[in-house]
Amino acid sequence: MTEGNFVDYVKMYVASGKGGQGSAHLHREKYITKGGPDGGDGGRGGHVVIRGNSNLWTLHHLKFKKHIRAGHGEHGSKSRSTGADGEDAYVDVPLGTVVRDTETNTVIFEITEHGEEQIIVEGGKGGLGNWHFKSSTNQTPRYAQPGLPMEEKYITMELKVLADVGLVGFPNAGKSTLLSVITSAKPKIADYEFTTLKPNLGIVEYRDFKTFVMADIPGIIEGAAEGKGLGHYFLRHIERNSVLLFLIPADADNIKKQYDILLDELRRYNPEMLDKERLIAISKSDMLDEELKSELNTQLEGELPIPYLFISSVAQQGITQLKDKLWGILND
Repeated sequence: MTEGNFVDYVKMYVASGKGGQGSAHLHREKYITKGGPDGGDGGRGGHVVIRGNSNLWTLHHLKFKKHIRAGHGEHGSKSRSTGADGEDAYVDVPLGTVVRDTETNTVIFEITEHGEEQIIVEGGKGGLGNWHFKSSTNQTPRYAQPGLPMEEKYITMELKVLADVGLVGFPNAGKSTLLSVITSAKPKIADYEFTTLKPNLGIVEYRDFKTFVMADIPGIIEGAAEGKGLGHYFLRHIERNSVLLFLIPADADNIKKQYDILLDELRRYNPEMLDKERLIAISKSDMLDEELKSELNTQLEGELPIPYLFISSVAQQGITQLKDKLWGILND
């Protein structure tokens, strides 16, 4: 999927259908001049339904579809015939989509399962026909209920990427390179910061045809929790990952300090992030000889509070061990 096709934020207007009007018909037939009321009920207006679809990875198909309207209910008719219900309008979204009320910014619901359906605006109820209102004192009611009006709402849909492993690191740490090596994904790779502007997803093939999903998230900078850099735009994608893989280059001035900054940004954005399983991969380690690697290992053993390993995406070093470690954490 190209970067321009990844859409994870859409604003939309949704409107349900009006309920059909009840009929005030009086039965008339040859030899039956006063047959009494027989007006049918109006049909229900159509709902607008948000539906989860695991085959979708982005909201791109809704990018230019800003107005969704359901069908109106038909009016009731004679012989107690009920009007047809309005046609429901279905909006398919990828799993991990959060639906908010645009005006209040409150979360209405989240879609996390395939086939899950949530009604965002309900269709108006159909009005009752006049035969409901007959009584011993009013045998020929000449009135019926109108249908209830439609509902309308402005909503915002945000996609939080659902992946097993989320790559976390500073810009230009080698996240896209690792994703291209460990999966079949083809992210944009270049030697400058913020090469990745949208999340990239790839499927990691493990032993015995087992797989898990890895997401390359745009790089974090200090102050991201306050919205600096790409700020909240990408931090929300990390919320849904089961495991956080911190990628720190071997040529960093201070590996422990970089890890602390990254962790602090996640904590300030959402403290619940710290409950996730974490692993550190020290990338670009092909530039270290055995002596340097041994020195760094000795230094980091007492400093880093979580497991770490050395990898090199370009030289294909440590990739198998990384897969083993991630699979073990995911299935612990």
